[in-house]
Amino acid sequence: SKPETSARQQPGGFFMRIAAMAAGAVGGYFGARMAAAGHDVSFIARGAHLEAIRANGLTIESTLGNLHLKEPKVTDDPREVGPVDVVLFAVKLWDTESAAELAKPLMNPETRLITLQNGVDSVERIAPILGADRVAGGIAYIAAVIEKPGVIAHNGPFARLRCGRVDGKPDATLEAFADAAKAASIDVSTSSEINADRWRKFAFLVALSGMTSATRQPVGVTMSDPDMKAFLRQ
Repeated sequence: SKPETSARQQPGGFFMRIAAMAAGAVGGYFGARMAAAGHDVSFIARGAHLEAIRANGLTIESTLGNLHLKEPKVTDDPREVGPVDVVLFAVKLWDTESAAELAKPLMNPETRLITLQNGVDSVERIAPILGADRVAGGIAYIAAVIEKPGVIAHNGPFARLRCGRVDGKPDATLEAFADAAKAASIDVSTSSEINADRWRKFAFLVALSGMTSATRQPVGVTMSDPDMKAFLRQ
């Protein structure tokens, strides 16, 4: 039989079962922070990244503090994990529907899948597959990459999460996750206007990508040039 979810009160917050799907730069970073705080985190990975984590653990190199999970739970098959309290859903946009289908074994009625993808339509694409009440909007503000298989490099001064239901209603599971993440020293909050939050980030990313595409320069170059920086603000 599949295990039940197990969010429960403990000193400093809630103990939670979490699946990081996938264990890339975003899911891997925040999943590792939660695992280091004592939560039951399973990482969904594949290919060389999966094999490196199995062999050497998961390493986070971060301006906010390095960490190394020596023997994290990692698999390429969500069926081996079973139902969890929260799924940190951070796959590439083009994998959204196929990954949502694969996530079905992670879900029960109380599970919340938090989308941590760019764009504004992830919830609407996943809801028909997993159920609207179980899918929450999310935003990750973080500059991180997979430096090499098994190693995630976070090189910015911030790592923030926002999450909320698209209907704006309060949600006990999301609040429990936020409490647990705060206790793990993650900058996190729930939002009653996650749709507006998603659009704010989207508008910024569109301006940024438009500028870097038009100038054919990376962000660092454009932000250090007065004319290009003014162009971005416009």
